[in-house]
Amino acid sequence: MPTVINSDRLLNPLDIRQGLGISQERMSNLLKVSSKTITRWEKGERLPNNSEALSRLAKLKEITELGLMVYTAVGFQEFLKTPLPVFEGRCAFDLFGLGNYETVLSAIAADFEGTGF
Repeated sequence: MPTVINSDRLLNPLDIRQGLGISQERMSNLLKVSSKTITRWEKGERLPNNSEALSRLAKLKEITELGLMVYTAVGFQEFLKTPLPVFEGRCAFDLFGLGNYETVLSAIAADFEGTGF
């Protein structure tokens, strides 16, 4: 039986994935790691150690936390999936795939401040 690492850590991949409302497969695509790696992280068998994946995970956490403060859980998931003019007709998930987290974060922040579209 594998040793389980304390799952009470700042970058909890399961909490982030659930906040985004996505599958492990989609999460693995966003973080550019295997689905098996996501499973291991979520079970606490391994900690993320790839610096690029950690950076992406941290950005997704920030977006998720702010998004869930601004919108309901359902509203946030709709925001992520809806093509928007501010994203040049793309959806937030498209921008994540391109590594453009800041535009999504800015749009959520604008909605939070009441200056969004």
